[in-house]
Amino acid sequence: MLSVDYMKITSFIAAIGLMLLTACSSTPEMNAANSAGGGSTGTASPSSPLYLIGPGDTLNVFVWGDQELTTDVVVRPDGLITTPLVEDLQASGKTPTELARNLEARLSKFVKNPKVTVSVRQFVGRYTEQVRVVGQASQPQSLPFREGMTLLDVIIEVGGLTEFASGNSATIVRKIDGKTSQYRVRLDDLIRDGDISANVRMMPGDVLIIPETWF
Repeated sequence: MLSVDYMKITSFIAAIGLMLLTACSSTPEMNAANSAGGGSTGTASPSSPLYLIGPGDTLNVFVWGDQELTTDVVVRPDGLITTPLVEDLQASGKTPTELARNLEARLSKFVKNPKVTVSVRQFVGRYTEQVRVVGQASQPQSLPFREGMTLLDVIIEVGGLTEFASGNSATIVRKIDGKTSQYRVRLDDLIRDGDISANVRMMPGDVLIIPETWF
């Protein structure tokens, strides 16, 4: 009886192992050579994305020649801001330049030829463009996307991997032109072996999934 149960357990573990191996082999691997686009994984374009303001961002609104209208403001959860003379203006989803032009249009009712510059002092970014890390990271969290951000940058910000992480089984889930794709990355090779070819470029909205090792 014990022998039969042992054989069942062994068969079950073998089946799970085969499923994991099949899943890994069917997921294309992403490396530094093709992570920026145009490679065999068909990832996103290498062109640098424009930064879009998101809720939680701290903005500096500078109105030339008018210190009373110059202010720092935090974008509200509803994506709106309120500045002197301007109430409830949509900021989320716009570039700083677009928002500056919108402010000029609203301020022109009160000020002659206003000149506005908007800069981001502290940024969070829109939720859909944040890089999310889940699974066996020391500090799983959402991170603001930064131009030039790489896989190594992300791992540093989340405090590295846990002792139970299966780094070389990690995957990046990425949406491109409305379609979701998944790519395998080699975190163990990157962090423990210093294999720079495993340091891939991140894109806005990427989700890094770090599974737990089975052994």
